Amino acid sequence: MYRKTWLEVDLDAVMHNVRTIREICGKRFIAVLKANAYGCGDIEVAEAVCRAGAEMIAVSSTDEAVMIRNRGYGGPLLIVGAVDSQDLPAFLEYDIAVPAYSMAFVDEVTARDCRGLRVHIKVDTGMNRIGFRDIPDMQEALARMTAAGCRVEGIFTHFACADTDPDMTRRQYDAFAAAVGALDHAFEWIHCDNSDASVSFDAPVSNACRVGISLYGTSTFCHELRPALSLYTTMTMVKHVPAGETIGYGATYTAPEDVIIGTLPIGYADGLFRRNQGRTVYVGDQPAEIVGRVCMDQCMIRLPYEYPAGTVVEIFGPHLSIDQMAEELQTIPHEIMTLLSDRVTRTYKEDGQFVLEGNTRIDASMKKK
Repeated sequence: MYRKTWLEVDLDAVMHNVRTIREICGKRFIAVLKANAYGCGDIEVAEAVCRAGAEMIAVSSTDEAVMIRNRGYGGPLLIVGAVDSQDLPAFLEYDIAVPAYSMAFVDEVTARDCRGLRVHIKVDTGMNRIGFRDIPDMQEALARMTAAGCRVEGIFTHFACADTDPDMTRRQYDAFAAAVGALDHAFEWIHCDNSDASVSFDAPVSNACRVGISLYGTSTFCHELRPALSLYTTMTMVKHVPAGETIGYGATYTAPEDVIIGTLPIGYADGLFRRNQGRTVYVGDQPAEIVGRVCMDQCMIRLPYEYPAGTVVEIFGPHLSIDQMAEELQTIPHEIMTLLSDRVTRTYKEDGQFVLEGNTRIDASMKKK
């Protein structure tokens, strides 16, 4: 690791979370690893969740599906976002299940040789994003794809407010259950339970849960999950700044007294948004305020004591969870995770030991030598 800023992924916690959710909901497990497993590393997380009992991986797009196949994942794989029918050869070559989400898509696919294509019918029950709304359209799509030789193995929907609105979730579920019943097809995969619904909502028509953020310990309802992520950096310089001097761009912070300032090699190009100014990080067990504007590559913190350069600083982790950080920033953990750039090295722990370290930019540059 050349630049001492890293995301630590606890694979033991990830596997514990998979097993815990499976035990609660009693269903087959689809792990949603879109956006490079929410920024945590798709193949690394895929291998862990599969060891813990996940039976399928879901991603958001064709490029994500091809990438995880090329990185070695060979199990059942589903794209949950809209796809282009022109990529049919890739779906077949890489054995990727895709959503049938509109009649236009069905028209385009069935006009070509689509024999063997794995398909999950996407039902729009209230997200109004992608998917069929009308049961007659679903029935026609099912009939046409089956006649064309597609393997229509699944049907799914997505809840909009499983964390906040049980009444809307119930309305969406009832619409989905009606669609499943009307199609009267032997679907292998029937899934509507996202992370929060998997542990809080009774959805007997489904036989699989589809879990993303809760893999990492975030849940509105389940307190048995373990936090899996920590973000660390190290101080590159420590200096004494006299009272009255300013810190950083725009001179937005003036030292109210003589202060000790630590400089960290992490900034908004790494995913530490500028609005983190004024928030707290931890040096050991001591809180330290981010002072001055967050720079592209660095930020400064006010230290309670003098620490040596090289001291580890926790951005989020055991002292301050990613959930708390998200609440303070008025966002969600998903956004914080996925905006961590590829400049940030990912490290992985298992059985309490570091087992792997990876940085896609460094890995790519080394392969060119």
